[in-house]
Amino acid sequence: MKTKLLISIQLLLALIFSFGCSRCKDEMWDDTKSAGRHMQRGFRSLAGKHGDSRQVRCREEFSVYDEEYAFSPEEGDYVPLQDLTNDKLIAMADISRHPRRSPGDPGSSIPGIDAFNDPATYPELAGIFENVHFPYNSNLIKGEENLLVLRKVADYLKKHERVYVFIEGHCDERGAEAYNLALGARRSNAVRELLIKEGVNPENLFTISYGKERPLFLDHNEEAWGQNRRAEFKIYQR
Repeated sequence: MKTKLLISIQLLLALIFSFGCSRCKDEMWDDTKSAGRHMQRGFRSLAGKHGDSRQVRCREEFSVYDEEYAFSPEEGDYVPLQDLTNDKLIAMADISRHPRRSPGDPGSSIPGIDAFNDPATYPELAGIFENVHFPYNSNLIKGEENLLVLRKVADYLKKHERVYVFIEGHCDERGAEAYNLALGARRSNAVRELLIKEGVNPENLFTISYGKERPLFLDHNEEAWGQNRRAEFKIYQR
């Protein structure tokens, strides 16, 4: 009985060894590459999920964004944005539509952003310059409420040509620093382009992205995140 059991174990080991050795070199190389890819994703996640945000003033600062930070669905929670409507809108803005003067630059008649004020501090403007809110992971401006806000802002700016506006792009807390800075820039530029389409002078509109640096609400739920995904206005009257 013991002899039969020993023979059976030997046969089983022989089969296992034979199967393991039959794996071709290509299969083993594929396994090695897959392990390497998973290790790289782990390092990227550790390096990119968090960090102190910084101000970004123009889209050109994200020239490496597509290659470095556009995650595929299997690599992370965020995928490249697919808001074609706003992408086409922004693509229509040629260099002549960017302001010739930068606030705060030497010789500029317009001061830096620190001199721009929250419209809510002016009772007559509080109901005009309201926040514009965005869907999750999107720079698409949706909803009649948002469009009504932008119409009111456009009407006011067309009647007050000496008022200058900074449009701030903000995000919720989820996602990497660089990703949210890019998304905030897309949101502020989307608002700017729609205001230009409504007839506002491009020279009076400036954009800045704060990413996830300045949340309005610190709760970790969808209600707070929805309020933090926004474009805000700051104004200066010369």
